[in-house]
Amino acid sequence: MSSYSNCMDVLKAMTRKKPLDEDNMENSKLDRVLTVFDLTALGVGSTLGAGVYVLTGAVAKDNTGPSVVLAFMIAALTSILAGLCYAEFGARVPKAGSGYVYSYVTVGELTAFVIGWNLILSYVIGAASVARAWTANFDALLNKTIEKTMLECCEMDVPGLSNYPDIFAFGIVMLLTLLIAFGVKEFAIVNKIFTCLNVVVILFVVILGYTTADLHNWQWTPQEIDEYMFNLSRADNSTVVYNASNFNHTENGGPYGMGGFFPYGVTGLLSGTATCFYAFVGFDCIATTGEEAINPQKSIPLGIVISLVICCIAYLGISSALTLMQPYFLLDKDAPLPYAFTYVGLDWATYPVSVGAICALSTSLLGAMFPMPRIIYAMAMDGLLFKFLAKVDDRTKTPLVATIISGAGAGVMAVLFDLKALVDLMSIGTLAAYTLVAASVLLLRYQPDFRADYAATSKAEMDATAESSTNMLVNLVNPKLSVPTNASSSIVNWCCAIITLSTCAASIALRTGQEWIHIVIACVGLVVIIGATIVISCQPQSTKVLSFSVPLVPLVPILNMAINIGLMIQLNAATWYKMAIWMVIGFLIYFCYGIRHSVEALEPGQEMMKLDQRDDHTDADKA
Repeated sequence: MSSYSNCMDVLKAMTRKKPLDEDNMENSKLDRVLTVFDLTALGVGSTLGAGVYVLTGAVAKDNTGPSVVLAFMIAALTSILAGLCYAEFGARVPKAGSGYVYSYVTVGELTAFVIGWNLILSYVIGAASVARAWTANFDALLNKTIEKTMLECCEMDVPGLSNYPDIFAFGIVMLLTLLIAFGVKEFAIVNKIFTCLNVVVILFVVILGYTTADLHNWQWTPQEIDEYMFNLSRADNSTVVYNASNFNHTENGGPYGMGGFFPYGVTGLLSGTATCFYAFVGFDCIATTGEEAINPQKSIPLGIVISLVICCIAYLGISSALTLMQPYFLLDKDAPLPYAFTYVGLDWATYPVSVGAICALSTSLLGAMFPMPRIIYAMAMDGLLFKFLAKVDDRTKTPLVATIISGAGAGVMAVLFDLKALVDLMSIGTLAAYTLVAASVLLLRYQPDFRADYAATSKAEMDATAESSTNMLVNLVNPKLSVPTNASSSIVNWCCAIITLSTCAASIALRTGQEWIHIVIACVGLVVIIGATIVISCQPQSTKVLSFSVPLVPLVPILNMAINIGLMIQLNAATWYKMAIWMVIGFLIYFCYGIRHSVEALEPGQEMMKLDQRDDHTDADKA
């Protein structure tokens, strides 16, 4: 009986939720100085980085061809769905912590810890990888002087590590860490300068690129490609050596597809879209500024939406200009823009483009490093991570300890590790956060609001609720209520779980094969998803008025959840193995420390955990 009681205590602890204290949500130890312009600059700077200067060429050459424009458009629409969900939560919960806080409020403590732990990993890896990319771009202007020098003095030949320790990347990370620790206002000024320079360079690239555009670059035939590449391989003055045997025709049109606007077909477009989706990762850092934004319930939704629109326009402009300037099969995958300008005879334009790349990567690095300490701070304030990580400096009003520790961690990874194999971990953490936020918006919209809804609920409606409980089938599609109740909220919770499981089953079926059994499973899953969506749409929504609300609920959150889960299923097994290792470390911290020191476990009026009753009471007395 004692073991059963302990298990129930653990289960309750794992599912306890953080209450929304609406009367004190505006109170914060951090300094509220960020305006809508600051938040927009943060979102744009975090998103318009390596995606503009590297990803566009790689995706166009290997996956989509000129249809990279559509790939970015689809990825942008998907990101906007997630952005709308983040925007509503920014209006509901103006607190630091992003998806961590959102899931803590609606789903439960363990789920929130998992999301927060994954976001920390995503931001650390993102900062380290961007730091190395920054060094590589800067080193390119120096003719690889840094790389040659480091390889001569301290080459590392260890599997899984980089070829040489990137001390320069560590210096950049720590310099920006000190900038962020010095104060949010100072960070915002530097970030705005870099972001504005980046936007100016992008406008320069798009306008100048369109003046040299050639529509034929979207209309190449396989025969023309084969002839061009063969002649190029035979040219004595060619700067690139080609093997003519690589360009013989096949039934699929050769190594560069069938030419035209969709050289690699729909499969290539979808594959490129999955890659392009990660070019929009970064806007969610705006949601971590809930305690440092001025009027966060309005400024955070505006910042998210405006930044996503700007990024969408920028990516569409860059991708279309690039593929119109140079044939997709000639694009350089590492530095497409400078080589494209060289191709059209504008060598002088490579210098401003290089400056833009450094500015863009600087803002991306700032955007990756800024949310890290905010997530750690939020989790430490809730007692799920060690309390000293929540210390706020009295002078700078920033989480100083969390900033220094997270920056040092990112710097060490930038020095030592070859991050190519770790990049996919960013996608798992980010997609998981997006999925949980969308689910949280859905659940909150159909939860009863005891302040507003229950006060407006008449006795007749309460009686109708009691009567309808005897006929659950009718209650699914015709609850006969104008406000949410516990019964209707429970129906939505179950439908949300069914949609998640059905999406997983359908995605796994389509990934594992195209046989009739896989198609049947996918179709059944789709029917179940549609049915559950209809049931949810019949339930009454909360009448609470927000400064921003997601439109077309439940369609938008459910569509966002389905797309994100489908993309997660496409990730390879090695990525999931690495995720498992990271999660084991996280679970050790949670079950050995966080579950017993959680602020929610120590709240007055709540029963203490029985896992370690003596220690728990001691901690409560000290608090």
